[in-house]
Amino acid sequence: MADPSSYRPKPGQIPDSPGVYRFRDEHRRVIYVGKAKSLRQRLANYFQDLANLHPRTRTMVTTAASVEWTVVATEVEALQLEYSWIKEFDPRFNVKYRDDKSYPYLAVTLNEEFPRVQVMRGAKKKGVRYFGPYGHAWAIRETVDLMLRVFPVRTCSAGVFKNAARTGRPCLLGYIGKCSAPCVGRVTPEEHRELADDFCDFMAGRTGTYIRRLEKDMMAAAEEMEYERAARLRDDVEALKRAMEKSAVVLADATDADLIAVAEDELEAAVQIFHVRGGRVRGQRGWVTDKVEAVDTSGLVEHALQQLYGEETGDSVPKEVLVPALPEDPEAVSQWLAGRRGSQVSLRIPQRGDKKDLMVTVQRNAQQALGLHKTKRASDLTTRSRALEEIAEALGLETAPLRIECFDISHLQGDDVVASMVVFEDGLARKSEYRRFQIKGFEGQDDVRSMHEVIGRRFRRYLQEKERTGEWEESPAPSGAVPAPETAAGDGDPFDNEPREDDGRPKRFAYPPQLVVVDGGQPQVAAAKRALDELGIDDIAVCGLAKRLEEVWLSDDDDPVVLPRTSEGLYLLQRVRDEAHRFAITYQRAKRAKRIRSSPLDAVSGLGETRKQALIKHFGSVKKLKQATIDEICEVPGIGRRTAESVAVALASTTPAAPAVNTATGEIIEEDDGGSTS
Repeated sequence: MADPSSYRPKPGQIPDSPGVYRFRDEHRRVIYVGKAKSLRQRLANYFQDLANLHPRTRTMVTTAASVEWTVVATEVEALQLEYSWIKEFDPRFNVKYRDDKSYPYLAVTLNEEFPRVQVMRGAKKKGVRYFGPYGHAWAIRETVDLMLRVFPVRTCSAGVFKNAARTGRPCLLGYIGKCSAPCVGRVTPEEHRELADDFCDFMAGRTGTYIRRLEKDMMAAAEEMEYERAARLRDDVEALKRAMEKSAVVLADATDADLIAVAEDELEAAVQIFHVRGGRVRGQRGWVTDKVEAVDTSGLVEHALQQLYGEETGDSVPKEVLVPALPEDPEAVSQWLAGRRGSQVSLRIPQRGDKKDLMVTVQRNAQQALGLHKTKRASDLTTRSRALEEIAEALGLETAPLRIECFDISHLQGDDVVASMVVFEDGLARKSEYRRFQIKGFEGQDDVRSMHEVIGRRFRRYLQEKERTGEWEESPAPSGAVPAPETAAGDGDPFDNEPREDDGRPKRFAYPPQLVVVDGGQPQVAAAKRALDELGIDDIAVCGLAKRLEEVWLSDDDDPVVLPRTSEGLYLLQRVRDEAHRFAITYQRAKRAKRIRSSPLDAVSGLGETRKQALIKHFGSVKKLKQATIDEICEVPGIGRRTAESVAVALASTTPAAPAVNTATGEIIEEDDGGSTS
């Protein structure tokens, strides 16, 4: 535990201006990011008597080993830079909302020639219009199915679309009137895009215009005694009304707003967001977080706004944002939101009327989400804690192994030998820390030797990181802060991706585990222990988990440790081992598939995938290409004489494959390659 006075900045060293500050630990990891109107006043609050600090703040400042800052011009720039750094460095003491699921959106791919309506999850893409999020994908599909009667927009995949265009026959939706069938030319690209734009306008809340227009057309058709057309329009109107009924009217004035509510206790907080468009609830989502920093409701709201709108622009940021408490600097946050939207954004607390009543509903949802989360987590957290304690007791560790790394070797009869490293922290998989290795020291099958190589390489990198970051320096670093260069937010560095001592990003192999688990028995454990001993590392425990009887082997014991079958500790070790095996075999299969798909053309320097495909398409197969002359190869567009000569040499040096034989008849099968590059 560090003494904050050891790195406290000297008097007058901190500027009295807006900025963003970062606390780092002894490994130079960024553990907390904050912003302030006055850096001098804010940072002074951290360096007071520890007894006066909030317990979480006290833990943070005693974990930190240094502090630095960057000066910016305005509070809005500070807000933006704080969000960027929290996203980049993932500091352990900052509030980070965890989404318990990937919410589905209704998406319209306006970036394609023929826009497609579909369900999308994950990161948003440029040129795609999103509506939602929705609680369930089936809710989107029901809505779309109703609306396709009126707006028959394409919903098929690219493969189905191309196949229909090739055969000249539309899919089933084209026959039943729920697709305008642009694949076969029933509508022009311009007409189809107009349908997609109308679909987007209706989903955005401009519903009355279309319904009134359809009703007018229906009455006109009835007066002209076109009863079949009138009946069809009547059904279209009913379909649109049913689609509208799926999102209830909550605000009568067709408001576009997001309502944010927070439910919290001493340890955790839950946030619920209702997305209201055109007076109707178009989407809902929720987050939960551990309160790892001393933060009140205003701070939770500000963090929620950053996460909600940090990547959004344009209409994705509504005109009005209703919150239970205003952030510490509401003007700066409002300006930041306006910059994201491109026009004024109202940030306020609802005081009366329908909006206040709806906020009560959102607040109730937040309370229920927090209660449900705590009910689930109470059991989960207790189980994980018991599992780690059982492992520590069984292996004779002084403390519970909060970070466990597991290694596994995978190969196919000695070919494509690879290894995996998976990481579990606090009993949970941390997939961003997973690593994979190719065995380089030797050829063939030797799991023990492979394990020795992988453990040695992993921890040699760890020692290199320690040495590079100065943790082995005999003389201590000078006390006090070393402020970062005073730069405005947004300044770029062309070498940002190069490893630097002070970048604060999570390093690949910088953090040591408390326990190394290897997939195997005593030989693999001995190899791993020998690799650590050769590097002079003696503070990391090693064990192995043998698959046959699920025995736990230690390096210094001749007999295994047998954990009860009902042990939570054994179950956790099995999960770690199985995850390492899954990760290793996935990598090994990918390497094998890549090798199988290899082609003699891969050996031609400078021949890219496009020109390879052009050669195969022109000649039909690698066999026919091999029989072609250099002049014939030069006839392929994009292939010069030098490249043609290289192709001819590469193909001439390949050994012809043995002829294939039909085992049923004994006859030789003529090779045709079928256009393959294998």
